[in-house]
Amino acid sequence: MKRRNLLSLLLLLPTLASCEPEKAMPADAKNPAPMPKIPEGAETITLGAGCFWCIEAAFRRFEGVYSATSGYMGGTMANPTYEQVCDGSTGHAEVVQVVFDPKKITPEKVLTWFWDLHDPTTLNRQGADSGTQYRSAIFYHTDAQKTLAEASKKAAQANFKDPIVTEITKAGTFYPAENYHQDYYFQNKSNGYCRMVIEPKLKKLKLDH
Repeated sequence: MKRRNLLSLLLLLPTLASCEPEKAMPADAKNPAPMPKIPEGAETITLGAGCFWCIEAAFRRFEGVYSATSGYMGGTMANPTYEQVCDGSTGHAEVVQVVFDPKKITPEKVLTWFWDLHDPTTLNRQGADSGTQYRSAIFYHTDAQKTLAEASKKAAQANFKDPIVTEITKAGTFYPAENYHQDYYFQNKSNGYCRMVIEPKLKKLKLDH
């Protein structure tokens, strides 16, 4: 289900905007964003937790995070577009590749925020966003991350009544999403999806300043 399907259920709200990109966009808006830069000593982990707009908006606020880039991972098609990922045929998940300074924010803390940011017990769904592209996933980049992710998942289960269904998979090729998806929340705060879905998440985590 595309996010606009969620918004179609809320048409009684006159100020609610579509979550689809505005018609008037820069010429390069649909071009893939550049790959994130990896500073020396930085660590990278790739996380899927539903809508990548939500996860990116949160991780951009955390001290010690160099970058949070929305994109796609875990599928079979090279260079997928947003539309192709949305129809569920490519097997990709919407993800955010997080590059962080482990001296300022530990991998353990990154995963703590990950569990807090979404419901990892709903298979291929976050709220009204449904489909395999919205699955909960940790794509690890090192064996140490794999071990940590498995331990973190086991520990997090105590906070949830239902079983956690998050997949833990070795990172594959990361495809940055189109430019208009990057920094989406901060560029489109008046958008209906941003106001009704992302903003409450940030307020819950005290990241709405």
